[in-house]
Amino acid sequence: MVRRNDQRRAALVDAAIEVLAREGARGLTFRAVDAEAAVPVGTASNYFASRDDLFTQAGARVYERLQPDEATIARQRAAGRDRETYTVLMRELVGRVAGFRTGYLALLELRLEATRRPDLRKVLTERVRADVDANVAYHEASGLPGDAMAVKLLILTLNWLIVEQLTLPDVFTEAEREQLVAAAVERIVTAE
Repeated sequence: MVRRNDQRRAALVDAAIEVLAREGARGLTFRAVDAEAAVPVGTASNYFASRDDLFTQAGARVYERLQPDEATIARQRAAGRDRETYTVLMRELVGRVAGFRTGYLALLELRLEATRRPDLRKVLTERVRADVDANVAYHEASGLPGDAMAVKLLILTLNWLIVEQLTLPDVFTEAEREQLVAAAVERIVTAE
């Protein structure tokens, strides 16, 4: 029987994200999640039907937690509509995503695990595709310069910059990362 306490389930999924980031996919066990969440042994197994279920829910939860809050969205909507504003928005995006270090590292682990788990691959594919579509739609409605291709190219470019920052943080200095974001926007987003 799968339990229904939504608050406890969220805490267990958040614990799973921490375990994934620290120990990788092989370290993600019910026992490790119980220990991370500081709950009695056996609790996670009461909330998730299988380890695959835990992987899938962790993948969905990372994306939930990466979403900007309403205040950030409102501020972005009120901002200018030029490449300089776009650069500021992209720097904020990189900062927000990199600020959830364990979530992004867990997501990298989940992506690797998705190559071996069809259900997880399906969930992540749907989620990433929906995220790309939402970013393109938001961009098109925002009046910012550039087109859908520019949005997709920035997603790909900045994702790797975030990976570099989180896994090998000394490859680029903070100033270099700032310059790279600005250069990516300048070279990918055409002026209109």
